[in-house]
Amino acid sequence: MMKALAVTSMLVLVALAAVALPAQAQRRGAGFSRNVQDYNAEYNGSFTFLRLRYAPLSAWGGRRSREAEWAHDWPRAEQHLAVMIEELTTIEPNADGSTIFDADDPEIFKFPVAYISEPGFWSMDDDEERTLREYVLKGGFLIFDDFAGSHWYNFEEKITTLLPEVYPLRLDATHPIFHAFYDIDAETLDEFVHPLQWIPSEFYGLFENNDPDGYMYGIVNYNNDIGEAWEWSDQGWIPVDLTNEAYKLGINYIVYAMTH
Repeated sequence: MMKALAVTSMLVLVALAAVALPAQAQRRGAGFSRNVQDYNAEYNGSFTFLRLRYAPLSAWGGRRSREAEWAHDWPRAEQHLAVMIEELTTIEPNADGSTIFDADDPEIFKFPVAYISEPGFWSMDDDEERTLREYVLKGGFLIFDDFAGSHWYNFEEKITTLLPEVYPLRLDATHPIFHAFYDIDAETLDEFVHPLQWIPSEFYGLFENNDPDGYMYGIVNYNNDIGEAWEWSDQGWIPVDLTNEAYKLGINYIVYAMTH
């Protein structure tokens, strides 16, 4: 079903050379507490990257205004990923861009995959929790990315609230998600590191009935930030090999989510 093309450094540079970012899209996520939907692509039935917005937690545990952490790496990360999806697979991404919604917005049910950035600051009110749980149980797939160290504790608390019957299971390279499009072997997975902190990454799955061979609700990139690698893949600030593997992971996640 998919075109089996290898990701190479040359392909990354060539494919991304055509990406032109509007001026307002270079602000890296700050200041979108209002009118966030002004930046959303019009829904047209093609694959559209969905990023979930939330009110980040403060250092004291309260909710702040809806800015910053949820939007980390926006919009370059998803724009670059969309280029790679279009170049490398038969999936046709929305040419108009990506989309952002709060977790309690019924519009999220139009999108099969939702990305949550920096879940160390993630929060949900009752409506968001109820709607997002319904989204997941109806087949929506969650990608958690861009967190490390002690940020795990908030993520774990929120997952327990969202899906009380589920606990994250550590994945190795034998799981089918790492072979949904590209074959990512054990050595590659074991050597994956956070692109900024250079600590070993870990991958966790969220499964129905906590069965690693069963239905998967989502993937967790811990001690990792594949969105960072996507965002800066055209700048040379992150090693090309790491960037390529980050694209392979993202494409595998999306292909897996849309075929299982």
